[in-house]
Amino acid sequence: MFTYTTAGESHGNALTVIVDGVPAGLTLREDGISRDLSRRRLAFGRGARQELETDEVLITGGVHFGRTTGAPVSMLIRNAEWELHHDDMDPSGERPDTYEEQTVPRPGHADLEGLRKYGLTDCREVSERASARETCARVAAGCVARELLAELDVDVFSFVTGIGRAELRYTLDQVTGWDRIALETDELRCPDPGASGAMRAQIEAAASVGTSVGGSFCVVAEGLVPGLGGYARGADRLTAKLGAAVLSIPAVRGVEFGLGFESALLTGKEALDTIVVDGAGNLSRSTNRAGGLEGGMTTGEALILRAAVKPVPTQEVPMGSVNLTTLEPATAPVLRSDVCAVPSAAVVAEGEVAFVLARAYLEKFGSDCVADMKAAVRQYRNRLKMMFR
Repeated sequence: MFTYTTAGESHGNALTVIVDGVPAGLTLREDGISRDLSRRRLAFGRGARQELETDEVLITGGVHFGRTTGAPVSMLIRNAEWELHHDDMDPSGERPDTYEEQTVPRPGHADLEGLRKYGLTDCREVSERASARETCARVAAGCVARELLAELDVDVFSFVTGIGRAELRYTLDQVTGWDRIALETDELRCPDPGASGAMRAQIEAAASVGTSVGGSFCVVAEGLVPGLGGYARGADRLTAKLGAAVLSIPAVRGVEFGLGFESALLTGKEALDTIVVDGAGNLSRSTNRAGGLEGGMTTGEALILRAAVKPVPTQEVPMGSVNLTTLEPATAPVLRSDVCAVPSAAVVAEGEVAFVLARAYLEKFGSDCVADMKAAVRQYRNRLKMMFR
């Protein structure tokens, strides 16, 4: 069924992603994928490397004249700095005599535990793969899912809800009404200019003292049919699948749906959504406090997911660590990094959410051909309209 696998290192030759289970007949073009990669790469608070990378994608399999064939889709994204790091990252050559292992793990990264897990001694062999650069390939995979969802009239987008102590004040009823053009042109992908300015100030304050800052974002999916996911087994629940997918993004530390943690403070009457019949005679909810999910299944309302992102662990002012060769106290290496990566993490999360939802559609409506899927979705919607009449 619908899955993706990425390969490659942060400063290696390229990143590769293979998406398996893509139905035939889906329009897929490199320029559309590259646009989404630019959304991930460019935002206020990103580091200097993002100015060097172009993140242009090359489709190398599974697509013929702009349409998928049903075969696995493979894509390649080259790293701009490969030539500068060739001697350190050559996968087949001999180790240079001048090569120095990185033996001081960075707090907050996978360095130390990766060395312990695999019995390695060079932090580079962990950090190059654990780097958030890998999410570039995930966004490319997510674009395949987004294109499939668009064929089924489902739209996925995101916006930033907080940076540091600056927060966007909003209600769940507002999230589907944002001006999308204004949202995408804002440097922090925040729908309110005042809140965006306060968030920018938080990033500038962190940068001025050589540290980093985290925040939060919201992902929204509109146009979903009810009944995606399942309740019979825990693993079937979309809440579990979506939570796992978003939590797999580096630096994401918490996920909530709808009212989320706020619902723990409310009564049932305050937290639940009344079932009603709308003007067209369809069953719906009077509110969307559950965020479009009940019993692990979509309700047909907008899916609303919010995630918390910790500060980027690499900072200009380094943290304390230990040299693993001498076991003496040491200062963690200072590498180029972002001051804030929250807007970029939101774009990555769009792809992860889209991938889970696309897989749910494929599981329910078939996976061979886009035209057959669209016909099955129409039939399903018609059945739902007639069920209780």
